[in-house]
Amino acid sequence: MATPPLPRRRLLGLTATVVAAAFGLGACGSGSTTTSSGTSSGGSGSAAADGAPVKLNVVGFSVIKSAYDELGKAFAKTDAGKGVTFSSSYGASGAQSRAVIAGQKADVVAFSLQPDLDAVAKAGLVDAGWTSGPTKGIASRSVVVIAFRKGNPKGIKGWADLAKPGLGIVTADPGTSGAAKWNLLAAYAQALGTAKDEAAAKTYLQSFVKNVVSWNESGRVATDTFSKGTGDVLISYENEAIAARAAGVDLDYVVPDTSVLIENPAAVTKTAPAQAKAFLDFVESADGQKILGGKGFRPLDDTLQVSGVKGANDPANPFPKVTNLITVDSFGGWSAVNKTLFDKGTGLVPQLRK
Repeated sequence: MATPPLPRRRLLGLTATVVAAAFGLGACGSGSTTTSSGTSSGGSGSAAADGAPVKLNVVGFSVIKSAYDELGKAFAKTDAGKGVTFSSSYGASGAQSRAVIAGQKADVVAFSLQPDLDAVAKAGLVDAGWTSGPTKGIASRSVVVIAFRKGNPKGIKGWADLAKPGLGIVTADPGTSGAAKWNLLAAYAQALGTAKDEAAAKTYLQSFVKNVVSWNESGRVATDTFSKGTGDVLISYENEAIAARAAGVDLDYVVPDTSVLIENPAAVTKTAPAQAKAFLDFVESADGQKILGGKGFRPLDDTLQVSGVKGANDPANPFPKVTNLITVDSFGGWSAVNKTLFDKGTGLVPQLRK
């Protein structure tokens, strides 16, 4: 079920100085403010057209934290970002989406998957045409990988090994986490194969779900759980595995021959100041994508070269080609995927977890 190569994304030409930032495994709570110097401040800031300080409220999914922290520091060094500070909140994608709908202040929203942002748009908080830009509303990309204990004591080579009896899998929970949906879609899709054998895919997913020893609120929490000794295998974003290794977590990972292309959307809210759009433009620019690449995310533009990525299997060539890279669109989009796999009434995963 191979997909054709992705078209090259048109990136906006902005420049910035990249500021190095350490990776932290704990998610950042709301209310942290980053100034242009990279320090924390409790200042309130305000949106103003006369050059007065502006504080942007960023609400995002958990594993994007370290990348967006660094993007904020770099943006603040540009002319467009002068005087801009950030107050950020990170957590499980679905929970973050619901929090914004319930009233949490947000100028920029960055979620794990499109339905979470669609829900915010449906609530009238984001323009309905948020996918109309040059990147179709996508701000970051990754792929699903298989991580395991350092030295690979269980001899895990790929997806087939995850269905073996007695193996303990750690993953996020699709009830709260976008990462979990990407993970389980990848497991299902590779078993479905080019023959689209639904019976084989169901049988595989049944064994996979049976082996899950820990369902977690978010992708970041799943990494924490695995790093503390639970399970034999962690299903994760590639960038999350890279970041964990860079932070000293003893794990190895493999990029399987068949995986799913993770595409993370972002948008500005209707009430956001102009600086919010400028920041999102920076995120999607070549300079912004290099920062994301340095944190283990695959650039939107496949021709953009990123090297020296600490934590990657090969820091000089951190993003190996995936032989069979599957997209959500090949399944008919998220509405079809949710109906097949995650809907409480019709979804395969809820049925298998009973």
